Amino acid sequence: MSAIDDVFRKLRQQKRKALMPFLTAGDPDLEFTTLALAEMIRRGANLCELGIPYSDPIADGPVIQASYTRSLERKIKLAQIFASLTAARQKLAAPVVSMVSYAIVLRHGPAAYVRDAKTAGMSGMIVPDLPADESEELSRICKGEDFSLVQLVAPTTPRERVLRIAATSTGFLYYVSVTGITGERTELPQELIDNLRWLRGETDLPICVGFGISKPEHVRTLAPVADGLIVGSAVVRRIAEAATRPREQVLAELGDYVASLVSALQ
Repeated sequence: MSAIDDVFRKLRQQKRKALMPFLTAGDPDLEFTTLALAEMIRRGANLCELGIPYSDPIADGPVIQASYTRSLERKIKLAQIFASLTAARQKLAAPVVSMVSYAIVLRHGPAAYVRDAKTAGMSGMIVPDLPADESEELSRICKGEDFSLVQLVAPTTPRERVLRIAATSTGFLYYVSVTGITGERTELPQELIDNLRWLRGETDLPICVGFGISKPEHVRTLAPVADGLIVGSAVVRRIAEAATRPREQVLAELGDYVASLVSALQ
């Protein structure tokens, strides 16, 4: 059982849902990344998703793309990301999941990536550009290390394929709420609730919803039909302000924002 499995087991016993904020490693720098992780966890985040900067991200909107670009311009390396997490490990009292391109995993070596990520304190990974049908080797490596390999499904994924993908996912299943790219949205699709209700009846795997979620009302709407909510662009946009504003103030505002979403889950 991975640390992610343990989190969802405890939350289900308590009849609670998870909040999972996303942020980009190294934007504006790795020191602030670890401070932001610790603050969001302190304010109630149950897990955190850490984006590994990549020059050609899939499905990421302009806010997250820009954060990747800023991090890459600082020449942030994977080894530095792992080292910063290792140094901050005792302060991060919740699992961290990496969102990473398979090109990075392959270049580092799949077994080495899983081993080094786990040593740094990570508990799982999401590889958006690796189809579930082609993830057998990486899945085997992850299972051997009790390291979750989270798969994604989209609104356009046929239902029979959704079930096949869910059967290969570990930790949780990432349900993409909208067709398109990441980004804050005013409204979520009407059919989203029906799709999640159907999926909830087909699998016991925790279902976490991402893309477009940014407001407490989104969280309140989706909490009854999901096990967790993933919030990305709204978090990344706030963190970006640390490059030009007092960091303590940005960190406090970020914590308040996360706390408002956590309260909406109650």
